[in-house]
Amino acid sequence: MVKTDQDTIAAISTPVGEGGISIIRVSGDDALPVVQKLFRGKDLAKVATHTINYGHIVDPSNQQEVDEVMVSVMRAPRTYTREDVIEINCHGGLLATNRILQLVLSYGARLADPGEFTQRAFINGRLDLSQAEAVMDLIRAKTDRSMDVALHQLDGDLSRLIRQLRQDILDVLAQVEVNIDYPEYDAVEEMTSQMLREKATMVKERVSGLLKTAQQGKVLRDGLATAIIGRPNVGKSSLLNALLHEDKAIVTNVAGTTRDVIEEYVNVEGVPLKLIDTAGIRHTDDQVEKIGVERSRQAIITADLILLLIDQSRPLSEEDRELITATEQTPRMVILNKTDLPSAIELKDLKTLVNGDPIIQTSILEQSGMQELGQAISHRFFNEGIENRQNQVMVTNARHIGLLKQVESALTEVLSGLDAGLPVDLVQIDMTTAWNLLGEITGDSYQDELLTELFSQFCLGK
Repeated sequence: MVKTDQDTIAAISTPVGEGGISIIRVSGDDALPVVQKLFRGKDLAKVATHTINYGHIVDPSNQQEVDEVMVSVMRAPRTYTREDVIEINCHGGLLATNRILQLVLSYGARLADPGEFTQRAFINGRLDLSQAEAVMDLIRAKTDRSMDVALHQLDGDLSRLIRQLRQDILDVLAQVEVNIDYPEYDAVEEMTSQMLREKATMVKERVSGLLKTAQQGKVLRDGLATAIIGRPNVGKSSLLNALLHEDKAIVTNVAGTTRDVIEEYVNVEGVPLKLIDTAGIRHTDDQVEKIGVERSRQAIITADLILLLIDQSRPLSEEDRELITATEQTPRMVILNKTDLPSAIELKDLKTLVNGDPIIQTSILEQSGMQELGQAISHRFFNEGIENRQNQVMVTNARHIGLLKQVESALTEVLSGLDAGLPVDLVQIDMTTAWNLLGEITGDSYQDELLTELFSQFCLGK
């Protein structure tokens, strides 16, 4: 069967597995008639829109009841897809949910592709492309901060800014066209150049301001790859467990207990960290431990942040000094652990060795210094505070960041062309390029291949 945008589609919108409830979502012109064939209860064609109705799903082939359900009826256009949407709320569990979905598919719907509900919301004008991407960011949000950023984007904060910038460019392009068509005034060329310069400078400043938020936005969206590094028995696994608030890693006094890389996500002061607990780095003849040590060294190279643990109850070893040197090219925080024991390290000397990187003193055993560690991580990557940026649009999406960099480059070409005295009709080509690139962010200009790639990343029922 050839798939079209006019097909009525259906999918399970809740996670697979046992639960209190499962939802089968149906969208399209035939959504209501399809479900009506299976529903024993009120006449769904006569109920008010945006109501939920009690009844049973029945197999028409043998009149056997499949499940007791509540059916939500939502008529276009006030729905997620701007099509008629019916949601069947049944008991959670694989068997009942799949039986109902199979009946829906047997009586007129087809299985939705991943992200097809959101794709229809985009095609039907309910969401633009940046808002559609924010839906997935919201689903994947790992902290309150990342959820807030996704909600602002879903509400259209980024879209409104991008459309305003496009309108600003369009206004000046229209004026340029008028001036080119009516060149009888001597000062027209100079006036047009000045107009282009002012607008290109203004838009470039706004785009540059957006790009300044990109690092923080990307951290909120994707998390910060954070490697916990140190020689054996300095407290790496204890730190992982303390941040996770559970005993995920084995903690013993035996050196070499952690032999592989353990990865977990954790929310630290609103910053999503992808924690990587590594094997203690030391010289060893144990072949298995050697593999773990090598993976630890690779984690240093790929990490966005290093948490370098040092045991302050023992003098700095040669291995400690090697790790200080090996991690100096990556953003890092030095954690001076075991402050519950007498100190064997001179803090002033350590500060000199780590070139001024933050040093946090902790006793993971006694849970002291953990709040200071969290605040230091938050301050390092959000030194102006997310709370002070509530009204500022933040860019979190790698696709948007790439397009904005291209816009910035095109506007730089505009200004360079004007400085070089190029004709206005040549300069406006780069201005038009910037306008088109901004349109790719919101989906005002796009290619079908882009939609296929983006929405294929969504879950099936969204």
